[in-house]
Amino acid sequence: MAPIIWQTLRALTPVEIAQRRDAQVADDLPPTVLNIASSERARIPILNETFFRHRDLVISKHNRFAPYPLHAHDFLELNYMLAGHAQEQVNGAPVSLGPGDLLLIDRGSRHAIDALGEGDLLINVLLHDPQLSIAHFDALLRQRNVRAAFERAQRTDAPPAGYVLYPAARTGELQATLQRLIEEYLQPRPLGETIMAAETTVLVAQLARGLADLPQPALTPAQTIAMTMLTAIQTDYAQVTLAQLADQLAYNRNYLSNLFRREVGQPFSQALTEERLLRARELIQTTRQPIRHVIAAVGLTNTSFFYSKYTACFGCTPAADREAGIPDL
Repeated sequence: MAPIIWQTLRALTPVEIAQRRDAQVADDLPPTVLNIASSERARIPILNETFFRHRDLVISKHNRFAPYPLHAHDFLELNYMLAGHAQEQVNGAPVSLGPGDLLLIDRGSRHAIDALGEGDLLINVLLHDPQLSIAHFDALLRQRNVRAAFERAQRTDAPPAGYVLYPAARTGELQATLQRLIEEYLQPRPLGETIMAAETTVLVAQLARGLADLPQPALTPAQTIAMTMLTAIQTDYAQVTLAQLADQLAYNRNYLSNLFRREVGQPFSQALTEERLLRARELIQTTRQPIRHVIAAVGLTNTSFFYSKYTACFGCTPAADREAGIPDL
């Protein structure tokens, strides 16, 4: 990050000077940025979209030297620990942040932040898009492949609903994107808004992908078998069959079928079809291969079945999907 940006962030703001003197929050919010009805029901301040002032993205340094009281908001927030440490509370759970850690706070979550010291730099990134939520990121992850959805579902050790902590060791690409956004936001240049819009799209995708990269809990023996089957679906979707896996794993075919349905929540054939449709969609959106070649490439043979399932799954025909996915050259 450019030295001028570091200097800007480390410099004391008027609010911080007051907070260091009085040890209490000095950045009182005007009533216009509060959702009054929701705030009264929840008995805590709930910020509304007016806070964005007609922008899709707001980036700011969290003011140091005073604890920030419990509050919530109608939008998605990222807390990026650029330097130092912070102690937060989200939905009653304590969360500790160190350098490079990223905390994703869902809309509606109640959270508070302990007072930061002079060496602590916490960057708030607020995303205006009303469609964005942790559930939205989970949905994006499910669109990647059926195994990723299963892995995410097994996170029984995940924190209470309402936040996700991305540890610094796993946030390299997220940190790079955030630092580019911070520089463009704090040091406006020509086409900066265009660049920030593109980087925000990348950030959303990286947040979704990052869910699959979080440490996974230990699997039960049955979950391990199901994961092996899902891996086979992911890597050999065009050829794999339940009978082949039964021979490979030395289990009865009906036993494997029942185990898979119980652990994954859907029949093996349905999971395989979903994976094939996802891979078909990738080819349709990114290549000019004839649809019949795509159908064969993913291991399907019934054209009517393919078109019916594709439309039901994605809400459009393959032809319409291709037209939307590949721009005319």
